[in-house]
Amino acid sequence: MSLRAEKALKIGNRLVGKGQPCYIIAEAGVNHNGDVARAKKLIDAAVKADADAVKFQTFNSDELVTISAEKAGYQKKTTGAKEKQLNMLRKLELSPSDFKKLSQYAKVKGITFLSTPFDNSSADLLEKLGVPAYKIPSGEITNCSLLARVARKNKPIIVSTGMSSLKEIREAVHIVQREGTGEIALLHCVSGYPTRPEDVNLKVMATLRRAFGLPVGFSDHTTGISVPIAAVALGACIIEKHFTLDKNLPGPDHRASLEPGELAEMVKAIREVEKALGDGRKRLTPEEKANQKAARRSLVAAKDIKAGKVITADMICIKRPGTGLEPKDIDFVIGKKAKKTIAAGEVIHRADV
Repeated sequence: MSLRAEKALKIGNRLVGKGQPCYIIAEAGVNHNGDVARAKKLIDAAVKADADAVKFQTFNSDELVTISAEKAGYQKKTTGAKEKQLNMLRKLELSPSDFKKLSQYAKVKGITFLSTPFDNSSADLLEKLGVPAYKIPSGEITNCSLLARVARKNKPIIVSTGMSSLKEIREAVHIVQREGTGEIALLHCVSGYPTRPEDVNLKVMATLRRAFGLPVGFSDHTTGISVPIAAVALGACIIEKHFTLDKNLPGPDHRASLEPGELAEMVKAIREVEKALGDGRKRLTPEEKANQKAARRSLVAAKDIKAGKVITADMICIKRPGTGLEPKDIDFVIGKKAKKTIAAGEVIHRADV
């Protein structure tokens, strides 16, 4: 039983939800490597790819992790095992003034600026920057304090659900609905970097829709573009995908990210899939109607049929074009008299019998 009827969100001037174009978030994350100039180039790439939004990650490293916290397994593979997580994050952290610059730059470039807050002070910073929506990452779905603080800002909230159970998702949704406007979208997510296609389980999106009655999208960590495209075909109203300027750059997320050309290809493919999905009504296209005459068959005289002759089965064959009586009309024709002489190979029309 869903908690409520699905209701679209409004992010900036875009409605997001069932029946709306998929909202595509180009996830820059920390792929700027702590460099504002590179971050601006990521914004440029998102604009060129025609994404709806570009999203970063806002955090205070010292508030986020302890000195002794180990890196995740994938982070050890991409950035080395000796360095602690705190030291890695410090290299990737941007200042409040950096985010102000990026927010203003995105506005000039005409793309929506979003960022994921990982702590209360970061959420407050994003509020000052006027973000139109907030994103809760999978790792923070049990952070009740952060959920409540963000919810009280009364903006739409997108919640990633990686590493979480339905019970944990339900608890997070309850907090957001209790503390704020209740405008929520859920993103199915598998927190593997990269995620193997066989682990994605896109059908979970339907499970989330049934369970919560909320708009559902997909935050993708696979290496290609086929899985997010499939997610859109299955009804994802939001796609979030990591991208980078170069997969070979040092850093934890570059290898599981798309490069700019791939991002553009994904956006283009999603828009094509949306067009292909249509509205579900079975009807002929103008081209199909035009092709009926050439591709379908008609009743045709297999031999000369003299005027006044009773038509028998051996006098008829079925051939293209489809400009005369249809094959299903054969029982109507047999036993009738020809009103005119029908030459062998001539299409038979209703007026001929």
